[in-house]
Amino acid sequence: MREALALAQASNHPYGAVIARGTEVLARGRNQVAEASDPTAHAEMTAIRSFVAERGPEGMRGATIYATVEPCMMCMGAILWCGFGRVVYGASMQDLAGIMSPGSITAQETASKTLFLKVELTGGVLAGESLALFEQRKDLFEWHK
Repeated sequence: MREALALAQASNHPYGAVIARGTEVLARGRNQVAEASDPTAHAEMTAIRSFVAERGPEGMRGATIYATVEPCMMCMGAILWCGFGRVVYGASMQDLAGIMSPGSITAQETASKTLFLKVELTGGVLAGESLALFEQRKDLFEWHK
C-alpha cells in the first residue's frame, strides 16, 4: 500500500495502484487520465494494462491489487474480470465525499452482484494518508463536486 501511495503522490491526481502476489510487486499504475487524454486511465486500469503488457493476463488470477482509493465501478469490473483474489484500498468513496463527489456504487456492491467470482475486499488501509493526498490537491476536484 505504501508503494501505491508513493505512486499517487507522484501523479497529477492522487491515485496509485500496485498488483502483487505475496510480497512481490508485479505491476504498478497511477492515474494518467489527463496525460493520456483517456478517461479510463485510472490507476487500477494502468496497473492492469502494465501487467498484461509484461506478463499476459493469466497471472492476475488470485493476485492482490492495492489501490489508494476504493475502486470505482469501472475499475472494480475490470478487477473482477481479471480474476483478482483480493482488493485492498485506502480511502473509501464515503471518505472522499467532503472533497469530491465520488461514484455512488461501491466496490462491495459491484463485487456482490458478480456470480462468477468471489473477491476479498479490505478497505481503510492507510486511509488517512490517502485522504491527506486528496486534501493537499483538493483544488483539482472543484469541478467534481
